[in-house]
Amino acid sequence: MTHRTSQPALLPSAEDLRARAERAARACGADLAAHEGDHEGRSPVNGATISSVAWSGAADVREAVARAGEAFGTWRTVPAPARGAVVKRFAELLTEHKADLATLVSLEAGKITSEALGEVQEMIDICDYAVGLSRQLYGRTMASERPGHRLMETWHPLGVVGVVSAFNFPVAVWSWNTAVALVCGDPVVWKPSERTPLCALAANALLLRALEEGGYDAALSQVLLGGPDVGEALVADPGVALLSATGSTRMGRQVGPVVAERFGRSLLELGGNNAAVVTPSADLDLATRGIVFSAAGTAGQRCTTMRRAIVHTSVIDEVTDRVAAAYRRLPVGDPTAEGTLVGPLLDRQSYEAFTTAIEKATAAGGQVVAGGERELAGLAEDAYYVRPTVIRMPSQTEVMHTETFAPILYVVPYDDLAEAIELNNAVPQGLSSSIFTQDQSEAEIFCSPVGSDCGIVNVNIGTSGAEIGGAFGGEKETGGGRESGSDAWRAYMRRATNTVNFSGELPLAQGVTFDV
Repeated sequence: MTHRTSQPALLPSAEDLRARAERAARACGADLAAHEGDHEGRSPVNGATISSVAWSGAADVREAVARAGEAFGTWRTVPAPARGAVVKRFAELLTEHKADLATLVSLEAGKITSEALGEVQEMIDICDYAVGLSRQLYGRTMASERPGHRLMETWHPLGVVGVVSAFNFPVAVWSWNTAVALVCGDPVVWKPSERTPLCALAANALLLRALEEGGYDAALSQVLLGGPDVGEALVADPGVALLSATGSTRMGRQVGPVVAERFGRSLLELGGNNAAVVTPSADLDLATRGIVFSAAGTAGQRCTTMRRAIVHTSVIDEVTDRVAAAYRRLPVGDPTAEGTLVGPLLDRQSYEAFTTAIEKATAAGGQVVAGGERELAGLAEDAYYVRPTVIRMPSQTEVMHTETFAPILYVVPYDDLAEAIELNNAVPQGLSSSIFTQDQSEAEIFCSPVGSDCGIVNVNIGTSGAEIGGAFGGEKETGGGRESGSDAWRAYMRRATNTVNFSGELPLAQGVTFDV
């Protein structure tokens, strides 16, 4: 079936995209000439080359980490509120260049304009949060069992933070780490996705301007463009105190042991396989909107994308029909064009994973009730647009336990809440989950220790769209890391327990005597 969308029947030309990308990057202050090289960056919008950059090597990683380590020696002594002032200026520059950076996010990652602008807004928001945090890096004072003693904890800067980020959030995830790391007193060395080099150069250029205006060392924020070897070198470098990595579970299995072997710290944000439970009492209008955005937004390429809808048997037919009807109406096309709601998949590999998952699901008894087709194929051979897909499954099968980074939603039935929770928790990943219900008891159970086992548990909203004020991350094969708000800042600092004796005596703890 051919679906009509509100998009024009053309995609931008290669020349147009490259010109727009270079214009936006230079507006942010990126020195493209200094980074010119042989490695081509292709846009998922039309598959054309929009950048040619030089890649770093392992030796560059060692040098960058060494420079960051030297800068750390001074930066950790700068008062935290003064460090926060740099982040505040960074937020002002992000606000000024929001449209420029969002353009790069759309062109390199394929996000629609509103989502690209939303990603840059996340950067601004985390900066606002970090500025406030710079005056609230609290420790505790505890009661000592010994008279004339004070027992307390203090938090100190940790060291160099390495950040490895993925293509789907090419700037926001870096900012989550960087804004918090900087106010905590840590420099950052960033290895971005090789698919989004201009996003990285532009975002870092804005931060370097904020550092320069404050008179601080540019080594506090460095970007290393390159392939897997660069990431591997950053992971293994003993000068990296904390390694924050976002990517697949497979990647996390490689990163975790390497960092652990050198006794470093790792913060892992890995795969998600997120579900929503739709109960008999749910507001189905609300549920439909929440499901469609979470499952089809960003063309299914978020770690928090909804991949499973676990729907009560009494409403599963209506929910499936509603979502399928909405999917058929979604405008698919050029993400920079007005009215588009679903942009492209990243590349051919993503498209092949999409088709393979559909084949496996139908072989397991699934029925495709909407989507499944490639669209706009005649306009650009190397661009991969697909119609978001709904598959009705008789039960939860093995194919549903694997995260496919594409807009596929599996709909499965359940009979009682305990069964729904069991289905939600049955997958290896544990990032995000939600329940749509008007029953307070069901909501409380889902959020309780016997409910969802995910790091994010929502009621009457979808699985995507987390706010920066809460800690972001998940359990099980999602890696256990936490970024952004709440007390996630503690990952970027080291704790010291202090005992201060002002008694003039030397009583020992637990009543021990040791007279000499």
